[in-house]
Amino acid sequence: MPRKPAGKSPNIQTLSPEAAIAGGEIRIHGKGFATGAHPRVMLGDVNAPLIVGSDSYIVARVPDDAVDNVVKIESGDFTSTEWACEIGIPIGDNLHPVANPAVDSAGFIYTTFSGSRGQKTTTSVYRVHPHEGPAPFLSDIMNATGVAFDSDGILYVSSRYDGIIYEVTPRGEMAVYVEGMGVATGLAFDAEGNLFVGDRSGTIFKISRGRQIYVYATLEPSIAAYHLAFGPAGYLYVTGPTTSSFDCVQRVSDKGEVEVFYRGLGRPQGIAFDSNDNLYVAASLSGRRGVVRITPDREASLFLSGPGIVGLAFSPSKSAIVATNSMLYRVDCGIGPRVL
Repeated sequence: MPRKPAGKSPNIQTLSPEAAIAGGEIRIHGKGFATGAHPRVMLGDVNAPLIVGSDSYIVARVPDDAVDNVVKIESGDFTSTEWACEIGIPIGDNLHPVANPAVDSAGFIYTTFSGSRGQKTTTSVYRVHPHEGPAPFLSDIMNATGVAFDSDGILYVSSRYDGIIYEVTPRGEMAVYVEGMGVATGLAFDAEGNLFVGDRSGTIFKISRGRQIYVYATLEPSIAAYHLAFGPAGYLYVTGPTTSSFDCVQRVSDKGEVEVFYRGLGRPQGIAFDSNDNLYVAASLSGRRGVVRITPDREASLFLSGPGIVGLAFSPSKSAIVATNSMLYRVDCGIGPRVL
């Protein structure tokens, strides 16, 4: 909690959201922001450009070089007390994720350079050290899309180009797991080790450990992808962005019954659950872009602000790994992943 400011110092009363990456917007309410002069929002020693500035309300944009989570307002000779906003630290650039990253038990992060349809890329999947950056891990997968680990630490990668799901050992040895998955995008495992694949043309496939293939559910087609995550009570949660600005998160029961879990998001993409069963969605909420947190009671709020976010994952070290369409960020938010 902030300390009570003294004298004429600017008084921050609320700050939201609690986290942001470069390009994200921080909204600050309070009073006395223009006591001495035009206010300046500082992230550590870095000035955050103002989008809106008044004596009681400020919107500031997180600059590319910000890494400090300490926020304060300077106005003339006066300075507010410090508030916290976790700022994402870049850990990989020149990438092209189109879905969630995946994190192994050692904390290494796996993400794709997916490319445009039919584009042959030098590297298909990168392995990213959370503090040292990315290194090439796999090649020869056309349009690598979704990534997910099974309980044995085997990585699975989907190709939206040829509908193949590949399995990959920790040493990078790759083999075809199943074929014929349509426009294969999102991947998720349930507690029994069955693999679920989102074919964005309208099908969720279930693949048993013995590689039997079933049609698990049928949904409306998506213009981009199906993103999948398992939540409480064995429900499979699905997003599939359309041209609507009022899209939904759907969930599928273990009997294949589909229902709307939450409606009111703009272009929802990658999804993940935390250890308290909150659902996080890369989307916009009421025009604010970033990562939306939806509680089990279906209450939504913006958790993290930032542009171009396509997916996220939580690491064993309780960091959020946030993927944009070209970057990876580590956000040290103290939130761990849900364990099936």
